[in-house]
Amino acid sequence: MSNDNYVVGVDLGGTKIAAAIFDGAGTVLNRERIDTADASTAREVVQSMVGMIERVSGGRKLNGVGLASPGAVDSREGIALNGTNLPEWNNVPIKRWMEADLGGVQVQVVNDANAAAWGEYVRGAGIGSQNMVYVTLSTGIGAGVILDGKLLLGSKSFAGELGHTIIHPDGELCNCGNRGCWETFSSGTAIRNEALRRLEGSVSAIGEIAAAAGEEISSRHVFEAASQGDALASEVIDRMIRYTAIGLANVVHTFNPDRIVIGGGVSKAGDLLFPKLREETDRYVMAPYRNTFEIVPAALNDDVGLIGAASLFNI
Repeated sequence: MSNDNYVVGVDLGGTKIAAAIFDGAGTVLNRERIDTADASTAREVVQSMVGMIERVSGGRKLNGVGLASPGAVDSREGIALNGTNLPEWNNVPIKRWMEADLGGVQVQVVNDANAAAWGEYVRGAGIGSQNMVYVTLSTGIGAGVILDGKLLLGSKSFAGELGHTIIHPDGELCNCGNRGCWETFSSGTAIRNEALRRLEGSVSAIGEIAAAAGEEISSRHVFEAASQGDALASEVIDRMIRYTAIGLANVVHTFNPDRIVIGGGVSKAGDLLFPKLREETDRYVMAPYRNTFEIVPAALNDDVGLIGAASLFNI
């Protein structure tokens, strides 16, 4: 794409909306961020996004608008089926509304995990891979799957809900209503919950680290305590890594990727996470799969949704 073909990427979240205009080389020319709370209805959320698109574009003719939306999305029809922490965000015809408001500019809509996966694939840690799975370890677990260079959507655009694959049927109750989902073992929330459970009547540096920062205990404090040799924190992290490896082994056996990209806040643990995670995953996969894939940290950080949404138009 030539540099004068412009695309806007929009990343819609429960607390903020970010928008940026990219030229054909993928360079950000202008960006804006606002609070989602400024809108009180679904129509107002869409109107806010349209206003942002018009402001960041500065009158440039757009080749398209890519939107990363939370929750379940029908990407083929451009409908947000549901979204947590957003007003009236059920069966919202985003594509139709936005294209009408933007005078016919083409709009593509994907859920935020798929946008992040596509962004990493074309612009980040997935460059050079053919079959890639993106897994974000954050408050929950999100994922996106790229097979033979194409984003896997599934028949209803629901493909890639790996956080709700069941690791242990008698496990903890998940927000989705099932028990033992992967995200109840490996997400940042799961790390915090396991640490709080083990801290009852135990001695650990986790609480001291959180208190010194004036914060409630989170997965970040658990990793920090583990880095200082805290035994309880190390046990919590080892448990999380074991279940993450089980989940990734299932991913390897299902999709046969050549690369697995790990994003989200938990991925920032670096060497406390990745060496042992690679070792444990190799332990769980069948022998023929070993040495056929790599596990790497994500590269695009907070802009991954924007970049992935814009890259739906091949910038």
